[in-house]
Amino acid sequence: MKKKILAAVLTACMLTSVAACGSSSDGGKKDSGSEDLEKITFVLDWTPNTNHTGLYVAKEKGYFEKEGLDVEIVQPPEDGADALVASGKAQFGVSFQDSMAPGVAGDNALPNTAVAALIQHNTSGIISRKGEGMERPKGLEGKKYATWDAPIEKAMMQNVVEKDGGDFSKVELIPSTVTDEVSALKSKSVDAIWIFYAWAGVATEVADLETDYFAFKDINPVFDYYTPVVIANNDFLEEKPDTAKAFLQALKQGYEDAIADPDEAASILLEASPELDEELVKASQEYLKDQYKADVKQWGYIDPARWNAFYGWLNENGLSEAELPENAGFSNDYLPE
Repeated sequence: MKKKILAAVLTACMLTSVAACGSSSDGGKKDSGSEDLEKITFVLDWTPNTNHTGLYVAKEKGYFEKEGLDVEIVQPPEDGADALVASGKAQFGVSFQDSMAPGVAGDNALPNTAVAALIQHNTSGIISRKGEGMERPKGLEGKKYATWDAPIEKAMMQNVVEKDGGDFSKVELIPSTVTDEVSALKSKSVDAIWIFYAWAGVATEVADLETDYFAFKDINPVFDYYTPVVIANNDFLEEKPDTAKAFLQALKQGYEDAIADPDEAASILLEASPELDEELVKASQEYLKDQYKADVKQWGYIDPARWNAFYGWLNENGLSEAELPENAGFSNDYLPE
C-alpha cells in the first residue's frame, strides 16, 4: 500500500521523465585525489533539471572537495529516492513533503529526515489553455483533468475547486498519460494538468503557448508545503553530523551561486546533462533564481509552521495511515548559517 501511494504522489511532484534506474552522473570533473575524500552518494528524484542546479554547481566548482567530500550523483531506483536513502545506500537525496508523508510515521516509517528546502514555496498548480475559463479552480467543472489517481492529489484538487465555489464531482478525471505538457494542451487531449511551473510552465512560455494558471498555495495557504527537499538517512545524520553539515555548506554555496548567476549555473547543468533543452534550462534557471531562497535569509530553511500545517491537513482529512506528529520528518539543525 505504502509503495503505491508513494509512487503515485511522487509522480505528481515533477513532470519530467524518469531516467534509467541506477545510472549515475559525474556532474563535473573527478579530482585525481578523490580517494582521499569521504564518499557521499546523492540520489535525484528524476532526471537532472533546474531543481538540482545548485548540486551540479557545487560539484563543478569544487565546493564539495573543499569540504573533504567526493559526491556521486545517481538516478533514483523505481521506488524512488526515499527508499534508496532509507536503505543507507545513499546518504542524501531529493524528495517532497507530500510524498514523504507515508514514511514519516507508523509501521511504514522510513529512517529519513528532510534537512533542507531546495525551493522555498510550492510552485505547483494547474495549467490550461488560455481563455477557456480555467484560470480559477471552479472553471474546471466540465473539463478534462489528467489525474494520477493519488489520494493526496485528488483531495487537494477537491479542496481548491470547492474552496472556489465549484463542484468537484463535475470535473472529468481522466488517467494521466501526459509526457509533454505543450503537446497535450495543443492537441486538446486534456484540458488541465498539474505542473511545477519552474519546468513545465516555463516550457509553455518557451513554446509561445498562451496559458492560464493558478497555484495551489494561492487558493489555500495550507498547500504551501515544501517541494522539493533534500532528505538524509537518519543513521548517517546521527553518526556523522559534521559530514552532513559540511555537505550542506557546499550545497548552499552551489545554490547561492545559481541565484547570483543563473546563466552560468544553467551552463553548468547543461554541461553535465547535454540532453536537456538549452532554451528551457536557461529560462527555468532565470525563474528559479528568485525561488531558491525567496523570502528567507538562511538557505534551505524549513518553516515549522508551514510544515506542520500541511501535515495537520493530511491528518484532519484522513490522508495519512498513521497520525503525523508535529515537527516530524524535518530538521534545520544541519543547515549552515
